[in-house]
Amino acid sequence: MNIILRESAMQKIENELMRTVGLKQLVREDLEVNQRDWGRPGTRAAVVYRFGVWARSREHGLTRFIFSALHSLVNRYIRNVYGIEISPTAKIGRRLHIGHQGGIVIHRHATIGDDLLIRQGVTLGIGGIDRREFGPEFAPVLGDRVDLGVGAVVMGKVRIGNDVKIGPNAVVVTDVPDSTTVMAPPSRFMSRPKAD
Repeated sequence: MNIILRESAMQKIENELMRTVGLKQLVREDLEVNQRDWGRPGTRAAVVYRFGVWARSREHGLTRFIFSALHSLVNRYIRNVYGIEISPTAKIGRRLHIGHQGGIVIHRHATIGDDLLIRQGVTLGIGGIDRREFGPEFAPVLGDRVDLGVGAVVMGKVRIGNDVKIGPNAVVVTDVPDSTTVMAPPSRFMSRPKAD
C-alpha cells in the first residue's frame, strides 16, 4: 500500500475552509463555476481536490487512511489522463474554475484565494533550483479573482494581488499588485535569408 500512499498522506491536515464551509458547499460552488458539467476534466479535478482535502482532514486515523487511499488512486488518474496535478495540501479558496486540461501543476505549498480561473499549461511552483527551497515560504501566494492565461508560470516566493490577470505565456517571478494585468513580451518577427 505504500506504493499508493506516502506516509505524509496519513498526517491530518488542517483546512479552515473545509471546516467552516464544508465539502458539500465547496463542491457545489466548484460545479457552478465549471458550468455544472461533470464531463469536463476541470470539474472532475476540482471535485477530486476537494475530496482529497476533506479526506485528509478527518479526525479518525483509519477513516483518513481509507479515504486518502481512494483519493490517491483517483488523483493519479486525474494527473495521468487529464494532466491536472493538484496536491490536497495546496490551499485553494472557493469557486475553483479549471477552464481546460493539460499541463496544469499547482505546487503542494501554493496558497490561492477565491475565484481562481486557470487554463491549460499553467504552473504554480516553487522557485529556485536549490533542493532545500521546498518549504511553504518558497511557494506562490495568489489573491482573490486571479485569472491565469494559457501557459502562465508563477514561480517562487511571490505574492499575486487581488483582481490580477496574467496573460498567456507570462512568467511571473516578482510580486504583482492588485488590479494589474501581466503580459508576456510580444512576439518578434525575424527575417530569414531567402533560399537560392
